[in-house]
Amino acid sequence: MLDAETILVATEEVLRRHGPSKATVVDVARALGVSHAAVYRHFASKAALREAVTRRFVGRTLPALEAIAADAALAPPQRLRAWISAMFAAKRAAAGRDPELFATYRALAGESSTVAAEHVAALLSQLERMVADGVATGDFAATDAAAAARAIFWATAAFHDPAHAAEWDRPGREAVLADVCTLVVNGLR
Repeated sequence: MLDAETILVATEEVLRRHGPSKATVVDVARALGVSHAAVYRHFASKAALREAVTRRFVGRTLPALEAIAADAALAPPQRLRAWISAMFAAKRAAAGRDPELFATYRALAGESSTVAAEHVAALLSQLERMVADGVATGDFAATDAAAAARAIFWATAAFHDPAHAAEWDRPGREAVLADVCTLVVNGLR
C-alpha cells in the first residue's frame, strides 16, 4: 500500500539520482511503479512533496538534540557543550554519508523558507531552554534567554550551517569547536 513515508523514501532516491532541479513527481511515481496521481493523493503539489522531504531530512537531528537539551542530569554548561557538539556531529555525518543528497537538501531548504524557519525555531527553543536552565541554576547570567539563544546559534553557524559544509572535515575542527564552546559558555557566565 502506498503511503506518505514510502513516497518520501522514493523521493529521496530520485533527488539523489537527478538532483533538485531535474527531479519531478513523475520520476517519483515511476520509481514507485504508480501514477503521478497516486503521489498527488498524498502530496497536493510538487512543492508540498519537496517541503515534506526537506522537513523529514532536517527533522532527523531534532530528537537527539532534544534529548540533550532536556537532560537534567547534565549541568547546563555541559549540556550546552554537548548539544553544540552533537549538532556539529550530526550535520557533518549527514554531509559525509551522502554528499549528493546533503547538497540537494541544502538547495531544497533554500527553496522552502517555511521548513528552514520551523527547524531554526525548534533549535532556538532548545537553546533558549538550556540558557534559562543555566540562569535558574546560577551557571549563566544571561538576562534574555531568547537573545542569548540566537547569539549562540549564530556564533556557532560555522559548525551547523550547510553553507560551511566544505570546512567541516578540515583538520582541527573539533578543537576549534571546543574553543568556541568555551567562549560561549564563559560569555554566558
